[in-house]
Amino acid sequence: MLKFQNKIIVITGSGTGIGKAIAMKFAENGANIVILGRRKEPLEEAAKELEQVISKVKSNSFVKIFPGVDVSDEEGVSKMFEDLKKSHGAVDIVVNNAGVSGPVTCFANAPISEFKSTVGIHLTGTFWTSSQAIKTMKPGSKIVTISTFFTEERPYEQRPYRFRSPYTASQGAKNRLAEAMSWEITDKKIISIATNPGPVHSDRIYKTVYPKAAAEFMRVSGFESLSPEEVESVNVDILPLLGEDEKTVKDGIANAAAKLARSKSITSESDIQKLVGTISALLAKIQQIAEKVQNNTSKMIADEQFLTQQQVAETVLMLSDDNISQILNGKVIPGDRVFYPVKPHIACSIPETQGNFSKITVFALDATDESDVVRAEFLAQKIESSGGKTVILISKTSPKVAEERLSKFHSHVMDLTNQESVKRMLNTATQKVGPIGNIIYITGKVPQVGKLVDLSRKGWDELVDKFINTPAIFMQESLGIFVPGGAKNPPLFKGKEGNMIIIGPDMPGGKTTGADRARVEVFRGALRPFATTVNQELSDVLKSKLRMYLVLPGSVDGIEPSNENTVKAVNYLTSGKAVNNAEIIYYPDETRS
Repeated sequence: MLKFQNKIIVITGSGTGIGKAIAMKFAENGANIVILGRRKEPLEEAAKELEQVISKVKSNSFVKIFPGVDVSDEEGVSKMFEDLKKSHGAVDIVVNNAGVSGPVTCFANAPISEFKSTVGIHLTGTFWTSSQAIKTMKPGSKIVTISTFFTEERPYEQRPYRFRSPYTASQGAKNRLAEAMSWEITDKKIISIATNPGPVHSDRIYKTVYPKAAAEFMRVSGFESLSPEEVESVNVDILPLLGEDEKTVKDGIANAAAKLARSKSITSESDIQKLVGTISALLAKIQQIAEKVQNNTSKMIADEQFLTQQQVAETVLMLSDDNISQILNGKVIPGDRVFYPVKPHIACSIPETQGNFSKITVFALDATDESDVVRAEFLAQKIESSGGKTVILISKTSPKVAEERLSKFHSHVMDLTNQESVKRMLNTATQKVGPIGNIIYITGKVPQVGKLVDLSRKGWDELVDKFINTPAIFMQESLGIFVPGGAKNPPLFKGKEGNMIIIGPDMPGGKTTGADRARVEVFRGALRPFATTVNQELSDVLKSKLRMYLVLPGSVDGIEPSNENTVKAVNYLTSGKAVNNAEIIYYPDETRS
């Protein structure tokens, strides 16, 4: 009998690439295969190949496809599992593989709609697929989640991935979600494991990620006679030309040059030919940088080889083994072999210093309970007693007590999830109160929601908005205040100063369980790689003195967070003394070094 005979395996994003390779490997081992994805044609082609494998191994297994199912779509995923339960009974293994590249650009230039979409597919897609699968699973079933090594493998080791802020945020949270689920479904005897395979040979990495990253380097500074905005416009037309035949490339460049010429009202044939030469050189430079990025990554691997998709499939098959999965339940397996130079982005020790509050400090408060309001009040009082001025923007979802207690400050209740409203209020604060020097976003605590896997989709989406999407909106609009027009004209960032600090969510205080801490870590796990990635862009790429910091109160020991310690962190981070340090994430209440 084949190893996975009679087992039902659901693999997301399985029409092509790694997902298809995983499906083939399970089919070789006798499994019934369920594949799904947004595009029908690749799924149908994959199904034909899977049927051939099934015929070859004589397993009498079935293949079922669900085309048009986006893992971030609530109804599509829920209906799929309902259909499977009615037609085939329990699902044995779910492999969370679906993913997208997301925007490959500096965070300041990444549309928030694309940010949310990337988080929706990688993180929410994993959550919703898993939570719906659990309803159809029996003891001994497994959830295997594929994430990435370019994020955080452990809460104290960050690997920023410049130009990929929504990707790193969702992947960091996904690692921690796999851990949290293992705590929450242990009573059902269902296993949750994640694996970080590292660099894998794929069209996505060669034709999308590396070239887009190279193109972003070109956009940041402009290229020859092209402005950053013109480079961005041209890149849309020329990136698809990489790897094409000579005639296709030549015609594509000519079309891009003609299009740019029209936008610049250039009619001279000689000037158009100059644009052709410039765009040809730009494409060649992008290809050169993309190949260099690939080569540099391979040099950090002992044998200089990326994994094959089949090797990743073998890993997933191994992790699905009954004995091995029990041993590794709740673990994030660091399968990558990249010896990546990691800077010490995280610190617990905070020097005593006085903050610089000569310019306005703007608070954004998304309070969960009164203790969050007390923290905002305490911080604002300390800043004003030091001679600073504060403006407090209170989320309309905060407890009513927030408006009452903070009325003594310049405060306003608003919808923090509305990007246009945030932009308008920050501009109004600048015009009516004064130039802004510091922006502090207080996320509030993670509410006591019980098990994450039992949440409704609405409940989950509210948490993702509260701790990931809304802070991203506010931080992006903060960059717009510090560097007006910088999103489209990156050289404007050079030398600019300002501090953006996200505070929270807190580690739960008092007597806590591993499950309590793991739930909070899902959202801290999004903010850590997000902050380090954006900070790397601000410092290394954009050459600014703007910084995004993250302060995470509380401790793993259950010690209650100290607002005095948080003030100490804010003082240091606004003093100007932290700007040249690699550490941008602080645990003010932790005692370990």
